[in-house]
Amino acid sequence: MAVTVTDEMVAAYQRDGAVLVKGLWFDWVDVIAAGIERNMAEPGPYAAENLKPGEGGRFFDDYCNWQRIPEFQEVIAKSDVAEVAARLMGSDTVQVFHDHVLVKEPGTTKATPWHQDGPYYFVGGRQTVSFWSPVDPVKEATLRLVAGSHLWEKEVLPTRWLSEENFYPDPEAYMPVPDPDAEGMRVLEWQMEPGDAVAFDFRTLHGARGNTATARRRAFSLRLVGDDARYVERPGRTSPPFPGHDMQPGDRLREDWFPYLKRAGA
Repeated sequence: MAVTVTDEMVAAYQRDGAVLVKGLWFDWVDVIAAGIERNMAEPGPYAAENLKPGEGGRFFDDYCNWQRIPEFQEVIAKSDVAEVAARLMGSDTVQVFHDHVLVKEPGTTKATPWHQDGPYYFVGGRQTVSFWSPVDPVKEATLRLVAGSHLWEKEVLPTRWLSEENFYPDPEAYMPVPDPDAEGMRVLEWQMEPGDAVAFDFRTLHGARGNTATARRRAFSLRLVGDDARYVERPGRTSPPFPGHDMQPGDRLREDWFPYLKRAGA
């Protein structure tokens, strides 16, 4: 199923920092689901269980596995995602940053805390996009995003999901994590079918509801960057860390680690 990115979708993405892309991976749902099951059966070094003792359900996540999960490789290489990303970002080039699997089993009441992805990463720029796509129908456990938060002058303090500690030693460099509902912010959220995707900027504040339904909520995320993305230093170990990358501030991401899906003029 071909995906059409309209001018209205591009305008919404640039204005709000997020937009729903219906059917982005409609033809790839079974492949992605198989990749998620493989990932859960064979977790990588960054796999985490994000619940404290006594919290019900299961909240599993893992990232940076696409190069060893053949199903993820196939989807990234053969789907329309690079063209969609280039159009939304307004970029001539598209590079892979990393993948991320997030699974909330039935009865997982814990919400994903409000956060921006950007402060955890060592990449800066205004041409970034993350696609969050469920392989199960999503109603209660949907993604929630604060419209316009990608344009805030100061980044939001990153925290550790399980311990709730600050991620970096200098919290003064960041704004406190807001409470969007209490502060009356415009929150975007959509009920989604398998293969739909929410596209959002790395700087867009977002979180997700717990999964109180009787069905699983398995989601696959793919993070991509465009023309202006550059390596930036953070005040501590980033997530993902990519040890030994040898990049310097201002460098483009090294293409042997972060391959191009689309090049200028292609």
